[in-house]
Amino acid sequence: MSHATPPGWYPDAGAPGTERWWDGTAWTAHTRPLAAAQPGPQQPYAAQSFGPPPLPALPRQRTGGSAPPGGGARTRILAVALSGLVIAGVAVTAAVLLGGDDSGTGPAVVSSGTAPHPTASATASGGTPAPGDSADEDPGMLTDQLNGITLPVPEGWEKPESTVDDTTTMRTVGSYACPGDSAALCYHGTVTTRTPSRTDATTPEALAEQDITTAADSVYEKNLVGRRVHGGIVSHTVLKSASVSVAGRTGHLVRWQVTTAKGPGGVVQSVAFPSAVGSETPVLVRMAFDAGQKDLPLSLMDTITRGIRPVGDSATGGGVGSSVAP
Repeated sequence: MSHATPPGWYPDAGAPGTERWWDGTAWTAHTRPLAAAQPGPQQPYAAQSFGPPPLPALPRQRTGGSAPPGGGARTRILAVALSGLVIAGVAVTAAVLLGGDDSGTGPAVVSSGTAPHPTASATASGGTPAPGDSADEDPGMLTDQLNGITLPVPEGWEKPESTVDDTTTMRTVGSYACPGDSAALCYHGTVTTRTPSRTDATTPEALAEQDITTAADSVYEKNLVGRRVHGGIVSHTVLKSASVSVAGRTGHLVRWQVTTAKGPGGVVQSVAFPSAVGSETPVLVRMAFDAGQKDLPLSLMDTITRGIRPVGDSATGGGVGSSVAP
């Protein structure tokens, strides 16, 4: 009379160098390196002939040649066989989809239950950061990939990861309670870049002249959520309106001094010029400096404007220089 194969660790035919636990009735998911096995009187195992990747072989009986015991022994063997055929089919399908290289070497066979490790080339080519990704961007440079320009970031300024109006922005570090609404936050200096929309202006001059009102209102009249953060603009004075060269392109600059109902007011500037990329779509660069800030002289507006460059071009001059009065 034959006896059941006792529980124990047996070599796994589907994963060379490992052993799988036989609980006396069926194979379990537990495996261990072959080196961890303790010497014992276990019998040799019979390798399965199902295609790659093979399943663990059933251990032989200590006496006789019958399968592991139990009324469902034949059913279990059939299930193992069918599982092997299904996994073999998956392996063949993967081989067809992945294909082989020019040397005729096909994809490596993966042992059951083991995922393939990525190759060095696959790892190196994956996950390429998008253009303008902050992880690769120079901290001293603000990059607007959409409009193809970069701007120098003044010392003591920051580049917020997100803004309410979703524009490329840099600003002075540290906010303060707006003089017209203490529940709102204001910044002493801000610079934003954007692509104009909903305009019939066809020249940089017309665009800058049109945009300066919106630029002033967005900072000193009402913010994007409708708060009158400085009590509104009382009056304005045009400081400059002139043609300028920006990033090697001819543009136009308009600068206003604004007086507000509350707070010191400030200076707002709008620069319009054609983009250096694509179909030369117009670009707007807005600047707003609070009045009375010694670290925000008007000459800094000139410096930033002069430092605007096409993306990837560090040699193109701006050309503002002395043509714009501070």
